[in-house]
Amino acid sequence: MALQSGQTGHDPAINPGASQALPVLSVKNISKSFGGAKALRNVSFDVMPGEVHGLLGKNGSGKSTLVKILAGFHAPDDGGSLFFNGEKVSLPVRAGDARRLGMAFVHQNLGLVPSLTVLENLRVVQLTHGGRAFINWVEEEKAARHALERFGLDIDPHERVDRLSPVQRALLAIVRAFEDIEAARAVTGKPGLVLLDEPTPFLPASGVAQLFELVRSITKAGCSVIFISHDIDEVMDITDRITVLRDGIQSGELDRKDATHEKIVEMIVGQSISRGGHAKRDPESLKPFATFRNLAGRMLQPSDFHVGKGEILGLTGLIGSGYEEVPYLAFGAKPAASGTIAIGQNEPFEQVTLSPKAAIEKGFALLPGDRQGASGVDSLPIVDNMFLPDVGRFFRGGFLRNRAMIDEAHVLGTQFEVRPNDPYLKLSALSGGNAQKVLIARWMNRSPALLLLDEPTQGVDVGTRQQIFAALRKAAAEGMSIICASSEAEQLADICDRVLVFAKGRICHELTGDSLTKEGISEACYATAPTYHTTNRPMRAAQ
Repeated sequence: MALQSGQTGHDPAINPGASQALPVLSVKNISKSFGGAKALRNVSFDVMPGEVHGLLGKNGSGKSTLVKILAGFHAPDDGGSLFFNGEKVSLPVRAGDARRLGMAFVHQNLGLVPSLTVLENLRVVQLTHGGRAFINWVEEEKAARHALERFGLDIDPHERVDRLSPVQRALLAIVRAFEDIEAARAVTGKPGLVLLDEPTPFLPASGVAQLFELVRSITKAGCSVIFISHDIDEVMDITDRITVLRDGIQSGELDRKDATHEKIVEMIVGQSISRGGHAKRDPESLKPFATFRNLAGRMLQPSDFHVGKGEILGLTGLIGSGYEEVPYLAFGAKPAASGTIAIGQNEPFEQVTLSPKAAIEKGFALLPGDRQGASGVDSLPIVDNMFLPDVGRFFRGGFLRNRAMIDEAHVLGTQFEVRPNDPYLKLSALSGGNAQKVLIARWMNRSPALLLLDEPTQGVDVGTRQQIFAALRKAAAEGMSIICASSEAEQLADICDRVLVFAKGRICHELTGDSLTKEGISEACYATAPTYHTTNRPMRAAQ
C-alpha cells in the first residue's frame, strides 16, 4: 500500500509491536527556505524502533537540507516540530542535543581523521568529553576491541585509518556512530538512531554486504537507522519503509513489501522512466577506432581489445579484476607495464610513453571515478572547472576573455541541466549529481574522439543518470568512441554496445546481443573460466 504525501505508517509484521511503539524520530511539517526559494515544504515522517527507514530523492530534492536540520546546521522555518523518543526537540537543534538524545550521523566523507589510529577515531568522543586528568589507554583499547569484536570486525585498533580499506573505514565510522548512541542509551534508557548518508557508492559489492550486516545487527539491538542512497536496489534490500522527496516536497511513502523499482522511480522523478531503451549496434559493423595490444598495469595482465568508432564499450568485473585500471592506463594517468595503442590505421605507439597532456592532444578525455580528489576542484567555481583543460582558447592578445567563459559555461549548464546554473558558484556548492554534470560537460564540450569513463554515475540519482546516459548515447551516435568502466551491471546493459568482463587481470568474456543484460553481465562476472569467451547468447556459468 502506497501512502499519500504527509502520511506515515509501519508494518507490524516487520517489527512486531511497532504499531504500539513510540517513534524514535518524528518529523512534523518541517520546511526550509533559502531567500525566496523553498528547499523543503512541510515534510513529515516517523522512524520506528528497530526500523531501517530509507530516504530517497533526486539531487536537489531536499535530502541534504533535511539532514542538516536534524544535525543542527540549518534552522528550519517556523511551524515545524521534531520529537525524539517522545521528547520535543528545540529547533534549531542545539549543539550537543543530537549526541545527548542518541542521534549519530555518518556522512559520505565518514568524518574520520586519517592520520589518527582506529582507537583514537573510535573513542574520540570519550577522549575529548570525559573531563579526565589523564587517559587510561589500556582501558580505552579494551573498549575499542570490544566494540570492534561485537560486530565481528577484525581491525587492529592501533592501525592508522589512512591504511584501512574503504570498506573498513566505512564500517569503522558506523561502529563509532553506534557506540555514540549506545552511550546515550545507557543514560536515557531509550533507543538511538544512526543516519547513514550515502555510505555505499565507493564500496564493492562485498563491502556493501558487510555494511548491511552491520546495519541489521544495529536494528536487532533495538536502535533505528535512516538510510539515504541513490541505489534503489540497495534501498529495497535493506529498508523496512521508504520516504521519497521530490523538489522539496514529500512525494510519498512505501512499505518495502509494496515497493517496486518502477514505483520508486516514478515517485522520485514524477513520471515513469523507460529502462533499456538503447538501440545497440552490431560491433562488427563498427570500424575500430583505437586498438590496444598487450596493455598491462599493476593488476591488468597483458590484454588485447579495441573500441569501435561511435561504440560504447563497457568494462566490468569483480573488484580487483583489473578492468578499473584500463581508463587510466589508456589516458597515461597511471604507468603501464606494457602496451601499444593504434588510432585507426595509424602506426601504433608505446603506451608507456603516453602522458595525460599527450592523450588530450590526441583527442582523449578521462573522467575519473574520484570526483572530488582527481576530477573536479571543489574550491574553484563551475566556470573554472568546465574549462580547466582548455582555458588557453579564451586568451586573446594576452588577456583572458572572462565574459566569453561565463557565457559559454552558462550555455553548457543549460544544455546539461546543471542546477543551480550559476557559473560563479563553487563546485563544492553543488550536489554530487550536478557536480558530475559539470565535469561531463567539461569533456563533452571538447568533443573528444575517445572518452574514458570510470563509474560515471556513482552516487548520482536516477533522473541525472538518465540525462548522462542520453548525453553519452547522443555523443556515440555522432561518432565519439566511449569506454566505460563500471561495477553497475544495469548501467552497462542500458548503454553499452559491447561489454568486456575481466577476471584475475584478464578478459574472460565478451558480451553482445541477447547476453548483454543485467543478469548476463552479473553471471559473467562470477563465472570462473579463465579463457576469453565471445558470446551473443545468454551466459551460463563456466564449470
